[in-house]
Amino acid sequence: MALDEQQCSAPPRWRSISLTHVEFPEGELTGQVLAYITLLPIAILVGFVTLIVFKRELHTISFFAGLILNEVVNWVFKHILREPRPCAGLYASVPSEYGMPSSHSQLIWFFVVYFFLFLYLRMHQTNNARCVDLLWRHILSIILLGLALSVSYSRVYLLYHTWGQVIYGGVAGSTFGIIWFFFTQEVLTPIFPKIAAWPISEYFLVRDTSLIPNILWFEYTVTRSEARNRQRKLGTKLQ
Repeated sequence: MALDEQQCSAPPRWRSISLTHVEFPEGELTGQVLAYITLLPIAILVGFVTLIVFKRELHTISFFAGLILNEVVNWVFKHILREPRPCAGLYASVPSEYGMPSSHSQLIWFFVVYFFLFLYLRMHQTNNARCVDLLWRHILSIILLGLALSVSYSRVYLLYHTWGQVIYGGVAGSTFGIIWFFFTQEVLTPIFPKIAAWPISEYFLVRDTSLIPNILWFEYTVTRSEARNRQRKLGTKLQ
């Protein structure tokens, strides 16, 4: 169907969705790379939703709930402190809302610190490859630390925040990540079996894996064993 001139006439001003609208200096490779890096917290949220839909594991749901609560805490801090962003009103890429503390910095450091604690305290080794297990944990930790530092730096480089706003965001996110991890471990984890036994949890296939020390190794061995059993049964039927 063809559009007439009235439908094609643009209103005086258009606004973009600020959730993903990130600008960088035109023609600058560093700014372009950092603009993509600064979107990492959004990718983390999308990844959590995907994990919850397909895994439906209570600890993952608790982790995600902590991220959302962390964002609520950030919103409260911003509206209490009311510190403006740098260059607010001078550049189109800088929103006019408050900037202390940085929500991107607070989210990424919550995620990284919580993941560190989960990686070294929650996951325990169950097979004999101790050195290999520690190696991949250290490598993953270094990668996560690098991503957190990159996201934090990108917020300053792209003029969305000052260094103080980013540092305070990182401190707030790290502190809340530690609190939420131990709250999950000491308060929520003991009642996860009861929650998993609720009729609504059983209906939506919500599960509790808190008693399994290394879920990756467990899922690998169970899946491999089940695949071999089914392959044997299939081979027997064909004979």
